[in-house]
Amino acid sequence: MRFKVLLVDDEPAALEGMQLWINWPELGFDICGISSNGAEALEQIEKLQPDLVVTDVRMPVMDGLEMIETWQKRNIRPVSFAIVSGYSEFQYAQRALRFGITRYLLKPIDEEMAAEELGAIYKELVEERGRQRINRIASYEETVNLLKVLLNQPTSLPGDTPRIDVLSSLRKAWNVCLIQPRSSSSAETREGVSTFAEEREAMYLIDLESGSFALVYGFDPDTDGKDGLARMRDLENWCRTLGAFATVGAGAEGLLEISETYRQAQTALIHRFYTDDFAGITVYRDVAGFTFRSQYDQTELVDRIMGALQLLDKSGLEEGLSQAEDRFRENSLAPDIVRKFVIHLFYLMLEHLDELPDKASELQSRYDIPGKASAVYTMRELVDLIHSVGKEIIDLLLEVKSRRSQGVVQNINVYIQEHFREPLTIKKLAEVFYLHPVYLGQLLQKRNGVHFNEMIHNLRIEEAVKLLRDGTLNNGEVAERVGYANYGQFLKQFERRLQMSPNEYRNRN
Repeated sequence: MRFKVLLVDDEPAALEGMQLWINWPELGFDICGISSNGAEALEQIEKLQPDLVVTDVRMPVMDGLEMIETWQKRNIRPVSFAIVSGYSEFQYAQRALRFGITRYLLKPIDEEMAAEELGAIYKELVEERGRQRINRIASYEETVNLLKVLLNQPTSLPGDTPRIDVLSSLRKAWNVCLIQPRSSSSAETREGVSTFAEEREAMYLIDLESGSFALVYGFDPDTDGKDGLARMRDLENWCRTLGAFATVGAGAEGLLEISETYRQAQTALIHRFYTDDFAGITVYRDVAGFTFRSQYDQTELVDRIMGALQLLDKSGLEEGLSQAEDRFRENSLAPDIVRKFVIHLFYLMLEHLDELPDKASELQSRYDIPGKASAVYTMRELVDLIHSVGKEIIDLLLEVKSRRSQGVVQNINVYIQEHFREPLTIKKLAEVFYLHPVYLGQLLQKRNGVHFNEMIHNLRIEEAVKLLRDGTLNNGEVAERVGYANYGQFLKQFERRLQMSPNEYRNRN
């Protein structure tokens, strides 16, 4: 830790001696300036803000003790003082005690003694810096807690009025900047906002329950604009980089009215719902006159979207959600109504996973649509979320349907193997298994790799081959036994598969 020191003496040789004979950097000090009298030193103290002033006692215009007394009466900022005096000026050192000055360097400067004294001063400064930091943190936290109360109620407790008046007097006007971070960059956003506030005066970071932050900041309308936005430009760029929303109220003359500016910033945040980019800070004055529509018949939209889900139609689902988004934008539907619509869709979709309760619970936890709908998500993002949910549910339902169809096909194939000798048709088979004939034919084609009729002929000819080998039945009897009422059809199917007639096969075997 390093401290700044200002040297004050009316003798140039004495100033030069203090600079040359004392190893200031080694002792933890950097000389920030020099002055030749107390009046000039006062200006330098205010301008350079040194931590330590080493001053001669007897000087023209204003001596060292008068300068110390004047500065302490101003009570602008704490500064440590050390006086330089000779043995003959001991009475001045006694007077310095009245101002709390206990450190002094004797003329002529002795390097070893000066280093010892300055080392003790350095230690005191370090301890004082620590105390100041603790007090500053405690004072800051007290102020933040007070401001947090003021944000949520129009007036403070009577006992807080003096503190509020003192705080309000730091700036001509006050405002609230509400920042809503993305969940993926919440910690990074808060760290950046905290650093931004720490580097500026009259600016306080307040954590809110919703995961957002509020910056209560003072400003001068003449230089910072009527909303104080000039103080927020660097923050605006930071929020744009991280994709965080930021809004400000219209400002207030004092902190007792800060709750109204907070409400205005919250209102401005609602208007970010239909925004698809992070163009900057939204100002309440720009959206104050706009109103959202509070009612809209959503029945048709819900039916279309859920109908597409039931039909396992992903493109239909996307079209339905796109239509809903367009309708809501065109009608400027209130964001709360849209959020409830999305939440309603979410639970309707989950109901289709009643046979997969574990999957339904996993989706509910992973997507958490109710939680995200109440956060910073925009209309576009909510539609994308519910679209992802719908597509994932369709994939799960298709998987279930596929497993079911495999079981159904197995049962159908067993039935076909038991009844292929009968005049079995796809229509009759569909009646037995309560399926649509077209769907059944497509299902068998997909699972077995051959058409239903082709499968029947294959089974019949395989059976005919066995009977011909046995040799107890003639060709006509074999044809009839395997299910052919027409011998010509039997002959055609046999020759097609074995490249020979039944007689040729019988003779060869």
